[in-house]
Amino acid sequence: MDSANGRKMQNWVDSGFLAGFEDDRLVELAQGGDQLAYAELVRRHKPACMKTALSILRDWQDAEDDTQIALWKAYQHLAGFQRDSKFSTWLTRIVVNQCLMRIRRRKRARFLFIDEGVADHDLAVIELASRDRTPEQSLASSEMAAVLDREIRRIPPLLRNVFLLREVHQLPMAAVAQRLGISVCAAKTRLLRARVELRERLRKHCGRLGAATLTAEA
Repeated sequence: MDSANGRKMQNWVDSGFLAGFEDDRLVELAQGGDQLAYAELVRRHKPACMKTALSILRDWQDAEDDTQIALWKAYQHLAGFQRDSKFSTWLTRIVVNQCLMRIRRRKRARFLFIDEGVADHDLAVIELASRDRTPEQSLASSEMAAVLDREIRRIPPLLRNVFLLREVHQLPMAAVAQRLGISVCAAKTRLLRARVELRERLRKHCGRLGAATLTAEA
């Protein structure tokens, strides 16, 4: 790379040029060997990856380590990403799998060996009970989060916007109404309709009780 092109690429990074690109375009560039494009994908999605890892592992350092490993694995296998799903969904699966691998290693290592009072050279093995969520429970939680995210995005924008502001960003109803330029009463009505819409969409995934639980009144 000549110095002119090098300065140009550095200017793109410094000015946030790549931040304006959609994920699909960044993936396309990264698959073509553009490391800056992948660096932008990492900058954009690492916080969500860290949040997912932390929710599974419950340990900040472990979550940080596995997030870094997952991001590196994603880079190594980026050429195989077919783009038939969102990049964030594909990346989340890698993070979850990496975390589940750590949990399985923990379980294999969680043994207490006692050699006192045991005849000859035999060892008594006691497996300690784990209070961690099982890999299956963690995976189910991650899959439900993906379903919830997908169904929220399918709600009509008129209802989705008020739902995201209230339920995801946790804004007070007055602030939600102000953001949308409507009355508080109208905002509450739209929120109720959004919850009903989401509940109906989720029923086909997790049954009536599960959907109602996910969209219960705060």
